[in-house]
Amino acid sequence: MNNQNLSAAESKLIEDLEAEIAAFEEEKKTAARKVRELMASEDLINGVYHNQEIFILKQDQLRLKTEIMFRTNKINRLRFT
Repeated sequence: MNNQNLSAAESKLIEDLEAEIAAFEEEKKTAARKVRELMASEDLINGVYHNQEIFILKQDQLRLKTEIMFRTNKINRLRFT
């Protein structure tokens, strides 16, 4: 099945998935920016560390990457099967 043969429901689902991917990409960029800010604000001499916050944000980035991958794979299955 190619793009011309998609049903209206499949097309709508693909649009929804693409919107979710865009939202996840934005969240991922925001998390990356926060990580950079936290790393830049650390002061090792004075004992200011943000290791827990950085760890949580990096975990969140990995989760978002996985969510994006799942949705991309679902779109590909809908388009090419």
